[in-house]
Order: sequence, then structure tokens, then C-alpha cells
Amino acid sequence: MTATAAVWQHKATAKMVDDSDFVLVDRAKAGETEAFSELALRHERVVYNLAYRFMRDPGLAEDMAQEAFLKAFRLLKGFRGDCSFSTWLYRVTTSVCLTELNRRKRRGEIELLPSHAAKLATDQPEASDTPELIRRCVGQLPDRYATIVTLFYLQEVSYEEIAEIMKIPMGTLKTWMHRARHQLRKIVEKELKSHG
Repeated sequence: MTATAAVWQHKATAKMVDDSDFVLVDRAKAGETEAFSELALRHERVVYNLAYRFMRDPGLAEDMAQEAFLKAFRLLKGFRGDCSFSTWLYRVTTSVCLTELNRRKRRGEIELLPSHAAKLATDQPEASDTPELIRRCVGQLPDRYATIVTLFYLQEVSYEEIAEIMKIPMGTLKTWMHRARHQLRKIVEKELKSHG
């Protein structure tokens, strides 16, 4: 490599580091694999930490983080930019982890929900039905509300970490959580009446 080529390559790399996520996404969509690599480097710590929160095992978390980036690369053309790239990537990671946890649960390897998840329900149905009821009701919430409820109650992620993952101010998170609880209470009450 000539000295001039090395300087240009360094400038291109430095430029990429300064680019916003949206610019890198556009470049990755156009076929620049280096742009997606830069996105992965930027977000690898948060994706791994999120995967670890779900999997509770460093090896599995690493596998899920890799799977999340592979899935994100495959789905990138569908990223419309109506939320930040980090939020979208976070949803992809959550989806990959929940799919794996559900697969393991079906095989009897793990319990998906901790027992304290029952505190989300206002009136308690049969104790054995509670985790399934909660899962069903949370699934009826809008995406962003389902995400924060899942993280806070079911994965025990702190408000600070959720705000960092979602890239939202703490005030916004508290507002969303208040609305999510309100909606969830109504959904749970409706479910209980329909099965009562």
C-alpha cells in the first residue's frame, strides 16, 4: 500500500467514526460492509450486555449477540429510520434472545419468567396461570411499552440501563412506564373477566 493510499484509508476510517448511525446504515444498505462493521463496533457492548441480561451466561450472551448482529444485517434493508438505529437493534436483540429462551423453555431447560412477575397482575388467577397470563398481556402492549415492561419486570434491568439502551431521557422512560402499567392493568382486567 502506498503512503497516499494509507492516508486515504485512514481518513475514510476516521470519517466513518464521525458518521451518524443513519449515515452508516445508508452506506451499509448500499453494500458497504465496513459501514455495518462500524455500527457493530459502536453497539457491541450494549448488545452483549442486553443479551447477558436475558441469558445470564457469558457464552450464551456472546452467541446471542452474534446472532443479533447477523439478523440485523439480514433485516437492515427493512430499517426505515422511524426510530434510532440503537432502538431498532435493541428490538432485534430482544427478539433473538426471547426466541432462544422460548426454545429452551419448550425443551424444559429453563423457566422463562421469574416468580415475582406475578406482581404485575392486579387480581391473581390460578398461580400456575400467572406467567402465561402476564406474557400474553404484555404482548398486547405497543412495542416500546412491551419492551420496557419486559426489561424492568421480567429481566430486572434498572431504569438507568433501560434509558441507555432505548436512548431516551429518564423522564420519558418514567412517562412510558406509567402509561404501560396503566394499559397493562386494563388488559389484565379484561383478560381476567373474559376467563372468569
